[in-house]
Amino acid sequence: MALTIVATGQATAKEPIEPILPVQNVDRAQVELGKKLYFDPRLSKSGFISCNSCHNLSMGGTDNLKTSIGHKWQQGPINSPTVLNSSMNLAQFWDGRAKDLKEQAAGPIANPGEMASTHTLAIDILRSIPGYVTEFKRVFDTDEIDIDQVTQAIAEFEKTLVTPGSRFDQWLLGDKAAITAKEKAGYKLFKDSGCVACHSGPAVGGNSFQKMGVIEPYETTSPVEGRSAVTGKDADRFKFKVPTLRNVELTYPYFHDGEAATLKEAVDVMGRLQLGKNFSDEENAQIVAFLKTLTGEQPSFPMPILQPSTDKTPAPQPFGS
Repeated sequence: MALTIVATGQATAKEPIEPILPVQNVDRAQVELGKKLYFDPRLSKSGFISCNSCHNLSMGGTDNLKTSIGHKWQQGPINSPTVLNSSMNLAQFWDGRAKDLKEQAAGPIANPGEMASTHTLAIDILRSIPGYVTEFKRVFDTDEIDIDQVTQAIAEFEKTLVTPGSRFDQWLLGDKAAITAKEKAGYKLFKDSGCVACHSGPAVGGNSFQKMGVIEPYETTSPVEGRSAVTGKDADRFKFKVPTLRNVELTYPYFHDGEAATLKEAVDVMGRLQLGKNFSDEENAQIVAFLKTLTGEQPSFPMPILQPSTDKTPAPQPFGS
């Protein structure tokens, strides 16, 4: 059954940032199945890592680490982007190698540095759990379980992870008392300085790839080269998907390498490297104050009851195995 929720408000003024609309047109049964799969660590080889491990829904959809930790405590090469509002991205991952949420969901399961399983093993585990067999049959009307169904359900759940209702959205929708004079000044600076050239739309980002270090080169020890790993074009080196700024106060540390620990530091670096601007302490504080108004309603739902294992389900391995 499809669930449709219609937005009740309209922006009162044309701005480069648009309000987030409530969830629309999702399959409720797939969402509930996807929720279980999102939190289920049995999709990983160790039996300890779930999607929520790196995209924690109680932490802004991230893990608040510089770079994420995967199987056998491996330190990954890149900062975990937020899953919140990710359905608004033009593509998934920092380099855009996945065209949509469904394609993205397939990656970590089989990545040896992340969940370190295989699609075959993950499906075999799900097939050994009677509760999942019953639910997949009910949701997809088939006796078979395959990776396409798994990623479809996870993606459908992730579509619901939007965060409407921020104070800034309330201001856009006509409540002029929703943000303070300092926050309004920060928004004006954000627009006048050119930040909205990349950070615009409902997600305040996520809709283009841009080079990190336009005015000055970005110094980093990270081996990640960005979009060129996908396109093979040298011109795309150090181009990354522009991250959403929704809920940005919760998604620290910042940038693809996690090198900026605070919003103050991130605003300073982006001003100098991308815009050629040296923001004063007061200007920086105003922009940071504005960015904090972008925190919306966080996903809230009862934790799913995972399907109980049977004797056929492989026992979790020690995390370091």
